[in-house]
Amino acid sequence: MTNLYIDQIIKTALNEDINFLDITTDYLIEETSVSTADFLAKSDGILCGIDIALRVLKLLDSNIEFEKHKNDGDEIKKGDIIAQVRGNTRSILKGERTALNFVQHLSGVATATHKAVKLVEGTKAVIADTRKPLPGLRVLQKYAVVCGGGKNHRFNLSDAAMIKDNHIDACGGIARAVEKLREKAGHMVKIEVETRNLDEVREALKAGADVIMLDNMDCETMRQAVEIVGSRALVEASGGITDESLREVAETGVDIISIGALTHSVKALDISLKISRKFV
Repeated sequence: MTNLYIDQIIKTALNEDINFLDITTDYLIEETSVSTADFLAKSDGILCGIDIALRVLKLLDSNIEFEKHKNDGDEIKKGDIIAQVRGNTRSILKGERTALNFVQHLSGVATATHKAVKLVEGTKAVIADTRKPLPGLRVLQKYAVVCGGGKNHRFNLSDAAMIKDNHIDACGGIARAVEKLREKAGHMVKIEVETRNLDEVREALKAGADVIMLDNMDCETMRQAVEIVGSRALVEASGGITDESLREVAETGVDIISIGALTHSVKALDISLKISRKFV
């Protein structure tokens, strides 16, 4: 991810939060005040987004200095000092909330992904995200999934073809849909087909799908689907998968387990920014 791309996301967030002045900070804190502040872990998890959080402060004030003690992808424990910043107190306070919003949320995504990866350890299943991130944060959330040990599904509609139930119903069946795509799509485009039952699994396999998604199937049906497909296509499980059911799903033999909740319903990791010393 380039700074140009990240800066655009950060500036959108800052413009939402500061449209003219920070009434509290600008009226309370002297313009010349300088402080040191610590990014502090208040719970255990996987860190993600600390560089983005620090970039928030740098965009507000290029003179702010920082020292990182932890990097994205690192395990952090409650009480760890993740990074320390030093600079104009007003700038630190103005950027505090936006910086924390990024690092807390992305660390939450990375932590949830890491937990899911651990739950399927020893099986061949990999944990993947979906195309259900929060608007505007897609690339950052998908980066957080990778930091947590997961894999990325397609980034957008241009990456790959996924024939979903509504496409199938509108097009007149799986075989017809795959055939039409093969006629028009380039040789680099993979085709995934969402299936609702074993008959559709067989149809998708016969049509030559590269990936067959098992949508909201129970584990016994998934096992049968994996046997039907063999090694002729990748098999992805998706829909309604929770921490409680994740291991059982992985043990059906599927190759991929995609979980939308990794990005759309995750709990933020508790991280704070505390002023540790004021110089002026």
